[in-house]
Amino acid sequence: MSADPPWEPPLAGTEVEQLLGALDRQRMTFRWKADGLDASGLATGLPSSTLTLGGLLKHLAVAEDTYSSRKLSGTPLPAVWDDNGWDTDDGWEFTSARDDDPADLYAGYDAAVERSRARFAEALAERGPDGEAHVAMPDGRHASVRRLLLDLLEEYGRRTGHADLIREAVDGRTGEDPPEHWVPPQQPPQ
Repeated sequence: MSADPPWEPPLAGTEVEQLLGALDRQRMTFRWKADGLDASGLATGLPSSTLTLGGLLKHLAVAEDTYSSRKLSGTPLPAVWDDNGWDTDDGWEFTSARDDDPADLYAGYDAAVERSRARFAEALAERGPDGEAHVAMPDGRHASVRRLLLDLLEEYGRRTGHADLIREAVDGRTGEDPPEHWVPPQQPPQ
């Protein structure tokens, strides 16, 4: 019997294993949808939208870092986001991606995922899924670590759906999961 591909969540497991497995499946599916494109492919959009795969790569990198730093523990975003244009453009990560080198977009996304995995693993080990996160409602109620992971999973669900449509427009790539021969990108060192 062959081993399951790395994007397949556990068939059975603890709540945390299932939750992290589902999130990693979305991460891998999104990464496959965006994989292997040049600047032109990453800048391609649909006639009815300004979204591009490059913009989605950069947006999800920001989302990974936001959920795993500011929202999880109240720490600032990593320094890689210090030079940004959010003061004048709320959608800066989407609009600026067209000027970024494809290798930088891929590396930035991959590094953000690894940072996020490490931070959430630490929080889950220390606090568990019911543990309190930093982000709170105006009345003082804090989100749980579980809630942040579910919110990030929801963000991936939306953005991976966008990526499905855009990638098909770029070169016809379709499908729910990467093919068995696909190899996930080399993960950056932590």
